[in-house]
Amino acid sequence: MLKNTQTYRKAITAASLVVLISAQSCKKSFLDVPVQAQTTSSTFFTSATDAAQAVNSIYANLRSFNQVAFPAIAVESMGSDDAEKGSTAGDATFMNLYDTFTETATETQLTGFWTGLYVEINLCNQVLDNVPNITMDASLKARYLAEAKFVRAYSYFRLVRAFGGVPLRLHVPTGTDQYNISRSTAAQVYAAVEQDLTDAASVLPTSYGSDDVGRATKGAALALHAKVAMYLKKWTDVYNYTTQVMGMGYSLFPNFEQLFRIANENSSESVFEIQCATISTIANASTSQYSQVQGARQSGGGWGFNVPTSDLSNAFATGDPRRDATILYRGETTPGGDVVLASNPNPMYNQKSYVPFTTAFVSNEGEAQNVRVIRYAEVLLMNAEAANELGNITQALASLEMVRARARGSNSSILPKVTTTDQSALRTAIWNERRYELAMEFDRFFDVIRQGRGAAVFGSKGFVTGKSELMPIPQTEIDLSGGVLTQNPGY
Repeated sequence: MLKNTQTYRKAITAASLVVLISAQSCKKSFLDVPVQAQTTSSTFFTSATDAAQAVNSIYANLRSFNQVAFPAIAVESMGSDDAEKGSTAGDATFMNLYDTFTETATETQLTGFWTGLYVEINLCNQVLDNVPNITMDASLKARYLAEAKFVRAYSYFRLVRAFGGVPLRLHVPTGTDQYNISRSTAAQVYAAVEQDLTDAASVLPTSYGSDDVGRATKGAALALHAKVAMYLKKWTDVYNYTTQVMGMGYSLFPNFEQLFRIANENSSESVFEIQCATISTIANASTSQYSQVQGARQSGGGWGFNVPTSDLSNAFATGDPRRDATILYRGETTPGGDVVLASNPNPMYNQKSYVPFTTAFVSNEGEAQNVRVIRYAEVLLMNAEAANELGNITQALASLEMVRARARGSNSSILPKVTTTDQSALRTAIWNERRYELAMEFDRFFDVIRQGRGAAVFGSKGFVTGKSELMPIPQTEIDLSGGVLTQNPGY
């Protein structure tokens, strides 16, 4: 039988095995489940405990290598003008292909990214197909389903902005005719994402108790929906969703640099984070390599990949503290007291993924560092952009100023207020602010593409209009489909 993703070739052939990945900490006890062997679907999904474990596996898998390490960096970061390969010249040279827009459909990081997200989607679909049949508390059941829809929407959003239309799987296949399906259009995928987020926001709570911090909330669903609508230029929706989130009690964390430290995970600014942890008693739960692959290339740091560019360093306004909070410079001493060795092979590293070098770990350096997916600062910037597009200049300036004021702090001599009332000039100011605020958070490339500036910004890197806006569909998936899957233009 033909199957057009490795996800379904490997995962579903094994009779829809549910892989239960557990993690625990005092703040993340919703991941506190015993180490489990694989359990067949015929004996699983019969109790509320089964439902909880299946939903927890959705969250645990978000920190998998394919979703936060090399494949994600290659697809979501390398094409931008903010980042380049890093490490040593001869290490992982395949990353250079993505930096110069010369990647081909056979490059394996593409397959990893694609497969990683379809594994995630499969876990969500197992919950959505099976949990409705479990006899359990109705409100908890509804919440579990809403959480699964949020994560499925997040996964499809990452796929559609990278590849365009992809196979749209909203259920676990039950027959051989359901494995080998063609690509849906990008519009169809976006519509499914929006429906999932609408459904999720109508059910999810605005907050949780301490045992469940990190689960998807109503604010997360609305904020992600705003981001999706922004890519679709549905400005009224962006404005309405962000306005709702702005009334939910989120606030900007006072210290930008400290915002990204482990001690300040799930802060007042956090809208959604991928939860990571060091758990000495459960090594298989300490799996995140997000920080390890990006850490300064030295003992206690990491592998030194996905490093900031000189273009990014030079883009910040003089005195903007976000530059030094975003970039670790070779030879500097970090706020945590670590010395970034002057002998390191790269002049800069990603400080947002930095974990102090002496931090204990079980499997990977920096494994306890959460991945910030949506921050309140981005909600404000989306609100500013939408307000400007709708002609509400006053609101656009107000939301933009909140972000700049946090960065400015008490130093009134830097980052003056933006006061222009010209829509075009304000649009550019908001776009620039997104770069300064969200640098090295895997959004810059897609921001520039949705703004229609690919050739202007990335042309010197090898960007080709009509081709480089999307990644190639992995050739392995086309081969598995027997040609049912078609390739993107230019590849």
